[in-house]
Amino acid sequence: MSQTLPLYSKKTLEAHTNENDVWVSLYNRKIYNVTSFLEEHPGGGDLILDYAGKDITDILADEISHEHSETTYEILDENYLIGYLATEEEEEELLANPKHDVEVKIDNLHSVNYDSTKLDGLPEYEKLNIITDFSHDYKNHKFLDLNQPLLLQVLFGGFTKDFYLDQVHRPRHYGKGSAPLFGNFLEPLSLTPWWVVPTIWIPVDLFIFGVGFMNQNAFLSIFLFGLGLFVWTLIEYGLHRFLFHLDHYLPDHSIAFTIHFLLHGVHHYLPMDRYRLVMPPTLFIALAYPFYKLVFGILPFYMACSGFAGGFLGYIMYDCTHYILHHAKLPSYLQQLKKYHLEHHYKNYELGFGVTGWHWDKVFGTFLEVGNNAQKMQ
Repeated sequence: MSQTLPLYSKKTLEAHTNENDVWVSLYNRKIYNVTSFLEEHPGGGDLILDYAGKDITDILADEISHEHSETTYEILDENYLIGYLATEEEEEELLANPKHDVEVKIDNLHSVNYDSTKLDGLPEYEKLNIITDFSHDYKNHKFLDLNQPLLLQVLFGGFTKDFYLDQVHRPRHYGKGSAPLFGNFLEPLSLTPWWVVPTIWIPVDLFIFGVGFMNQNAFLSIFLFGLGLFVWTLIEYGLHRFLFHLDHYLPDHSIAFTIHFLLHGVHHYLPMDRYRLVMPPTLFIALAYPFYKLVFGILPFYMACSGFAGGFLGYIMYDCTHYILHHAKLPSYLQQLKKYHLEHHYKNYELGFGVTGWHWDKVFGTFLEVGNNAQKMQ
């Protein structure tokens, strides 16, 4: 099972120089908290304090001072490793939000078979669809067997919260359609081709808009429609960040994990599944009902129709956009948005919550920098 640890900036490393809080780095990459080792060090704690907040690669290998054995390095990794030191590029791209600790994978990519569960960055586009080795994945990670109904495995898996969150955000690719979620008669309810959304909901939306437009001032109707569309962008951000990514606020209980997996976890676990990229109509009705009651409860009926129709169109655009960001070939002006969303999946799932745009991420401090050197997505 691969370990994940936070990514820290050089400035953060250099700040831990107090005798009660001593960090050092090795190979200018691994960071260790050696505070508890000060009193145990054979040469005395002062020798370690001289290198507090600095890299110790050279001094550990120095024959004149004392060349340390392989055991020393093993002890450091097993007992004191707390994170990685960010490179300059990673500081720019990954640490865009200074309040966020970015997870990185310690293990290197598998030497023979590509393993997307060990990524520490955004893969090349053609690798997003490489089929997961099911047996190897289950044996290695002890999480979910992709050939068995997934929801029951989450419910009865006995996972800890940290383990569940770590694994569910490591992408897999089933490669044979959609992996079974329920494994019974409920399975079709979880599968939704993207075209279902506009086919079902655009006529409904046009009807609601028409009712409002035909029974009030045209300018007012269009204004409320536009206002509803704008408000939707905030709802989109809020739902994605605070409901779908409740994540670390989840109760440490299998039922909570199961609900999380059903709502959004399965999408992060299998992000290239074509039939779980848009919201099933049943789930949309359940999530939209509170907003419907709110809008029609605070506004006169015809005004509510116009405003709700605008928000409704925003949802339709969001779901269709979500699909094309994963699977469609895009013109140049949308490729950056595609990079942005895929980096949310493959680089940092705790930033980049906007799907149709990133403006609210900038407003609320969750913007995910997309590097200039990132692999161009086709």
